[in-house]
Amino acid sequence: MEEFHKVRRLPPYVFEQVNRLKASARARGADIIDLGMGNPDLPTPTAIVDKLCEVVRDPRTHRYSSSRGIPGLRRAQANYYARRFGVKLDPDTQIVATLGSKEGFANMAQAITAPGDVVLCPNPTYPIHAFGFIMSGGVIRSMQADPDDNFIPALERGVRHSIPKPLALILNYPSNPAALVASLDFYKDVVAFARKNEIIILSDLAYSEIYFDGNPPPSVLQVPGAMEVTVEFTSMSKTFSMPGWRMGFAVGNERLISALTRVKSYLDYGAFTPIQVAATAALNGDGSDIAEVRDVYHKRRDVMVDSFERAGWTIPAPAASMFAWAPIPEPFRHLGSLEFSKLLIEHADVAVAPGVGFGEHGDDFVRLALVENEHRIRQAARNIKKFLTSSAKQPNNVVSLAARR
Repeated sequence: MEEFHKVRRLPPYVFEQVNRLKASARARGADIIDLGMGNPDLPTPTAIVDKLCEVVRDPRTHRYSSSRGIPGLRRAQANYYARRFGVKLDPDTQIVATLGSKEGFANMAQAITAPGDVVLCPNPTYPIHAFGFIMSGGVIRSMQADPDDNFIPALERGVRHSIPKPLALILNYPSNPAALVASLDFYKDVVAFARKNEIIILSDLAYSEIYFDGNPPPSVLQVPGAMEVTVEFTSMSKTFSMPGWRMGFAVGNERLISALTRVKSYLDYGAFTPIQVAATAALNGDGSDIAEVRDVYHKRRDVMVDSFERAGWTIPAPAASMFAWAPIPEPFRHLGSLEFSKLLIEHADVAVAPGVGFGEHGDDFVRLALVENEHRIRQAARNIKKFLTSSAKQPNNVVSLAARR
């Protein structure tokens, strides 16, 4: 039977191939160290869980909730932006709660995209940034991901050679997967360009609190005039180790927030009210929970960079996010990221995310998530060292291993 139109527009899910191999290896009894999915392993802070348990005992909170988020939650998010970024937001018109940033992105695409609309999207990037618009009938024009001096010239080419003119530009800093960080000066240039060319900015700021070098990543909304063209998405998944709670936000331009709110009103009744109340308490906290999470990831980053270096695999230290973006070792680079990821599962008992799953320009890399403890990260490095050493002793073995797959 022929696939449905929207399903046909989606490529095979690269990560599923790795997941099948991982499951098969575990079924055989292998102890797979999983650095693939960015699924936080840290427990949600006790105070947040306690607040959830307290509120859930009230049967009145079991009724339908508010799709746009309960008022206290939206006020808490506004206060967070004021404290962290110095950005003033109206909780009633410039904030909507989402079921995680992923849902927010997908439904924003539904809200603003007409068939054939062009969206400028970094490559590599988190898949929903592109495929949310593809599923909505849009067309993706790939952009460089690095926020360097070439970015604005690339934007100019994107506008000049796109018909129709691009509707929106996706930003994601700190970025997933490449752990890139943007400066406020970079955002100023991008906002000026977007306002001049009447392009919407959609900024994914999910990793704003996971940073390591003393410089908190800025929000694009800190730029004067950004509110005219921008919506920014945040998530509590990594910041508070609440991935399964599905709690996020979209904030910014009133017209765009109104469009997203209207679409969501037809699709959901919002997160379970006790979750929203617990999330409110988290946002109104003193920040110590965030600092503890950041410290854990910082230590894991340092252990990974050091132990993998000693194993023979040099990995650039990420300045932010919970990921390392690792160039594939040269002897294996010709295989591509998917085949290399399969080899690591089969011969090193380590799972990683193939870079090609984030776009074709990521195929020389794999993404390593800091979601295992320091002991397990060191064990992964030892396993990889054995694999690399064995391959180096038999250079032709690299080709033969892939060929036998």
